[in-house]
Amino acid sequence: MAKPKRGTKEQSDGDTASPQRAAKEVSYGEASSRLEEILQNIEEGEVDIDALSALVKEAADLVTLCRQKIHAAEVQVQTITEQLEREALVTTTPGEDEEAEDDEDDEDDEDDE
Repeated sequence: MAKPKRGTKEQSDGDTASPQRAAKEVSYGEASSRLEEILQNIEEGEVDIDALSALVKEAADLVTLCRQKIHAAEVQVQTITEQLEREALVTTTPGEDEEAEDDEDDEDDEDDE
């Protein structure tokens, strides 16, 4: 009897540590797929009531993870976009912008007359 308890204890210790490590390493796609799986199991009534709270907790953690990944991606895209805009301003010749604006103003003045 002692052996099964050790195995059970090792499994539960591994299960406790594994979701914490996995949460850090899980991709957005994996988290999304797992959320869909949990939802499908709950909708189909395949979840034992004793396991329901654990699945709901896991789903909440996955939702938080997905939100963090989306936010991080938004920040990264914004940073890259701003960097590209700054680089575009540096490569543009100042005289070219002023001449283009003057030409547009002249055309607008002619249209008004």
